[in-house]
Amino acid sequence: MSSEKFFYPNRMGRVILLSMENAMGRERLNEVLKTANLEALQKLPPNNLDKKFSFEWVAALQEATEKIYGEREGRELNKRVGHLCFNSGLREFSPILGIEDLPLRLMPISMKFRVGLEVFSRVFNQFSDQIVRLSEEDDDFLWIIERNPVCWGRKTTEPCCQLAGGILEESIFWGTGGKRYKVEETDCIAVGAKACVFKIDKVPLE
Repeated sequence: MSSEKFFYPNRMGRVILLSMENAMGRERLNEVLKTANLEALQKLPPNNLDKKFSFEWVAALQEATEKIYGEREGRELNKRVGHLCFNSGLREFSPILGIEDLPLRLMPISMKFRVGLEVFSRVFNQFSDQIVRLSEEDDDFLWIIERNPVCWGRKTTEPCCQLAGGILEESIFWGTGGKRYKVEETDCIAVGAKACVFKIDKVPLE
């Protein structure tokens, strides 16, 4: 792993911590912070766009949650935190990007889906050091994270980016006006892949 440092904006870090507290309670969050050696984060970062929330911190929070709750339950909890992250904070980026001004309501669902993913990728590419690109296959979209804080520096036997998956699932639900799609992480940097890849079915679940 490169020794170069990469960051989320403080606002994203703040959203993650608040969502974790919402999902597990303050006492358990403090336990996670202690396990991750990040007790200083009991004081929330400021609500600004300064890029000062380290990728190492994001990954350490995921790993500590797995240690405390067990791998399976911890990863499910990290996915739930991802859902909460979108609804409790990441949507605040939409006015900055002009998402609310796009005539999404008038688009066919397939176009709305694609445009929504492209615009959401800009949140990370523009405001953080995370690198996201979108690709497409016949039956799926591919959400490809080439520099991913969620598993930064980790080594695991299975994909471990449930936080990113939860954020992605909820953004799709919001962007398509309430439709759920299957989202599966098929490749993960922590397992040895070159990028973390999320396969998104083009056909909704219901």
